[in-house]
Amino acid sequence: MSQLTADMKHGHGHTDKAHLLRPANISLQHGAGRGLGVGLLVIGAALSLIVLGAGAAGAGGLSLKHAIGAYMVGTIGVLAICLGNLFLVLAFHLTNAGWVATIRRQAENIASYLPLAFLMVLPALIAEIATHGKLFLWLNPAYYGDELLLAKQAYFYAPLHITDPETHNPLTTPVFPVFFVLRTVLYGVIWTFLSRTMAKLSRQQDESGDIALSARARFTASWGMVLFALSTAFAGFDYLMSLDFKFFSTMWGVYFFAGAIFSGTATLILTLARLRGSGKLQGVVTKEHFHDMGKLLFAFTVFWAYISFSQYFLIWYSNIPEETAFYLYRSDVNSPWRGLGIFLMIGHFIAPFLIILVRGVKQRPALLGAMAAWAILVHMLDIYWVVRPMVDAGDGARPGLENGFWADVLGIVGPLIALLGYLIYRVPASCLIVKRDPYLNEALEHRNYV
Repeated sequence: MSQLTADMKHGHGHTDKAHLLRPANISLQHGAGRGLGVGLLVIGAALSLIVLGAGAAGAGGLSLKHAIGAYMVGTIGVLAICLGNLFLVLAFHLTNAGWVATIRRQAENIASYLPLAFLMVLPALIAEIATHGKLFLWLNPAYYGDELLLAKQAYFYAPLHITDPETHNPLTTPVFPVFFVLRTVLYGVIWTFLSRTMAKLSRQQDESGDIALSARARFTASWGMVLFALSTAFAGFDYLMSLDFKFFSTMWGVYFFAGAIFSGTATLILTLARLRGSGKLQGVVTKEHFHDMGKLLFAFTVFWAYISFSQYFLIWYSNIPEETAFYLYRSDVNSPWRGLGIFLMIGHFIAPFLIILVRGVKQRPALLGAMAAWAILVHMLDIYWVVRPMVDAGDGARPGLENGFWADVLGIVGPLIALLGYLIYRVPASCLIVKRDPYLNEALEHRNYV
């Protein structure tokens, strides 16, 4: 008799649920998919780096600026997915949510990709600093004299300056962005520590069943959530908003956060739906759990739309040129990005809102999984809508998709394949649920009443 079944028969659960927790139902064969997972991880990373390499070599008429932009869409998109799952793990612990005991492990698995997702972003940042700003124009000495950049220089370059300390004239030689790099290193440390610590505590509980580990995880989540919120918001400022250093929005950090939770929840749903489709987690992750995950996806569909519209409305109302230029460039009647913006209104909000609102969709893993896959797609297109127009901005080039569209596709597909490979490798490495969580019995009995 397994220790888990024994626990349930001695007062730690109900005997009529013990059969659901047999190893064949809550675990995959150890090492299953290891070769495929590593192969896909390598292929995904290689496809992403091919885009950067092609840009550096000028292959197929692809510029390095375009290559960096395409690369950043996919890597930032996947980074956001992982950050979304880290948030879910922290929030589940903070709220002492009982119903999540059977789904939290997969959120931990997705969040544990964060260190690799972060590392995959770095080549683009290194290329930008090494070339003195192809996409991040604030790195280019030609823009050092811009009044808005001078006002923001401390945020990027402190303790260094982009002006001569004696004459106060803009420098003509590149300045290393010290503060920007320090923040980037700090993000990596915070995300790696939190994702690894939460996963480690969870797996230790699988072995010992020590309830004190849950208390420790909750305490870590209490201060970890503050670090998560600050690092995620400022990463959104650094890697997306600063693409146009003249643009500023105090809501941008929340906008990036909303997209991260939306896509992170969708990825968690898709992972669990796939496991259910393979015959695992029967009676453990039920339609009731999918119903609640569907509610989360619905909630962050609305939240993303609320933040997106609020940001647009406030910028439109205030009519400050430095702010409105961001939207004008993407919504002008002659802009090729206008259609994508309209598509996002429909595909990122209206369609998911109307479909996920239906109770039956939320309770059917296959249907909800299909909506989750759609959510991941529109999330990537949302990042694309932010990043890709900046490839042509400031160059006097006609904006559009005529050249190098293959790089845009590979830039998105490569990081997603790498994430898929990691999950194929990671998921079978441990039990599919937190099998000795103190709230496991509550999760098995979970019901929806609304």
